[in-house]
Amino acid sequence: MRIIFMGTPDFAVPGLRALHGAGHEVVCVYTQPPRPAGRGKKLSPSPVQVAAEALGLPVRSPKSLRGEAEQAEFAALGADVAVVAAYGLILPQAVLDAPVHGCLNIHASLLPRWRGAAPIHRAVMAGDDETGVTIMQMEAGLDTGPMLHKVTVPVGRKTTGELFDALGAAGAAAMLDVLADLSAFPPEAQDDAAAIYAPKIDKAESRIDWAQDADAIEWMVRGLAPFPGAWFELGGERVKLLLAEVTDGSAAPGMVLDEEFTIACGQAAIRPLRLQRAGKPALTREEFLRGRPVAAGTVLA
Repeated sequence: MRIIFMGTPDFAVPGLRALHGAGHEVVCVYTQPPRPAGRGKKLSPSPVQVAAEALGLPVRSPKSLRGEAEQAEFAALGADVAVVAAYGLILPQAVLDAPVHGCLNIHASLLPRWRGAAPIHRAVMAGDDETGVTIMQMEAGLDTGPMLHKVTVPVGRKTTGELFDALGAAGAAAMLDVLADLSAFPPEAQDDAAAIYAPKIDKAESRIDWAQDADAIEWMVRGLAPFPGAWFELGGERVKLLLAEVTDGSAAPGMVLDEEFTIACGQAAIRPLRLQRAGKPALTREEFLRGRPVAAGTVLA
């Protein structure tokens, strides 16, 4: 097939590489423009742009697809289908309609659960046992289009970062299956009544509330790892909690119970496994406590 690929972050890279490796003709890759990154705020291309250029594929990075000239250039590519994976820009109807088979999206959830910008984070933070990818025919609504194919992936104790990798690979394989025989995947309408929205992660929600149950805090910790990272205050210093386990224990929420840094929650307790002080590398609990002992009875903010 003649394919236009549209994606931006690391999650989308396996899909691009899979399509190219399977022998499809990727006629153009669309991605978001380079963004300032690092301390020097130097413009850095997206992971998809880096991967596309390494494969020798043409790249376009418009700031918007709303203009008639940009839409005409898109249509002139004469694509059979556009494959979209976390592109990050709204596709106008003229773009959705341009390819022969429209635009197919690799969405990182089992739709209609977790429509929206942060489906992986929200699935982990909600304590879902499983998530997955859905290949969806795109339409004007936000992740509302008919579904062609679903693949389930267990969450287990994976962090959001680990699930990004697992779902990126699963989405790439699922899209190859669909494109191998579109007629074998008839579209299925979503049940809008069962839809749950996955809003973008706000850094303001990343502070740990020790009054919550230990299970909910552990889900939050994994859901926000590696970025932006759940955090608490210890002696006025912000500390990220990147991995933790639920254990027994009871006291006022936020109180450190023992020398192993067990922390009381609203119900049960949390024991940190991996932590990070501001401007420092991530450490195991044992490494952290050697450099920053925390006495039993300490109350965390």
